[in-house]
Amino acid sequence: MANVLMVVAQNGFRDEEFLVPKEILEKAGHNVKIASITRAKATGMKGLTIQPHMAAYEANPGFFDCIVIVGGPGAAALAENKDVRELVSRASEMERIVAAICLGPLTLAKAGVLRERNATVFPDMPAIQALRNAGAAYWKKPVVQDGHILTADGPHSAGEFGEALVEMLKERKQA
Repeated sequence: MANVLMVVAQNGFRDEEFLVPKEILEKAGHNVKIASITRAKATGMKGLTIQPHMAAYEANPGFFDCIVIVGGPGAAALAENKDVRELVSRASEMERIVAAICLGPLTLAKAGVLRERNATVFPDMPAIQALRNAGAAYWKKPVVQDGHILTADGPHSAGEFGEALVEMLKERKQA
């Protein structure tokens, strides 16, 4: 059983990009915790309300096998948050699985972990350009894995994203 941290925006995360991968991870036996910028309740764009277990600055990347950045319109706030970027950067340095869906890869880009990596993002020209500006090679695919980095392009890919996370965690355990 792996420890997974899902990071959601305080406001405007994409409900299904949180719920679908979380359910897949939990069904596979993994322990899922939730973080946001603060410990205050977080609200999804479709109205889902969740209580984060911790704020991003409290998260220890060494404790988690995988960090997942959930997308949605609020994900831009995650990309601008120093604590979230530092969490992603430190987790990547430790070779932990670092994953993001929809606009979540913008946080990975701003944290500097996509340089010379293949990645995908929500198919919006400013988002694609932000990945390229960060040194990533953009792929117009639903899910892209490059080493310990996993990215997905949006809510329609949430199931495939969740399954890819489970597979990556399984491969890590076997190694």
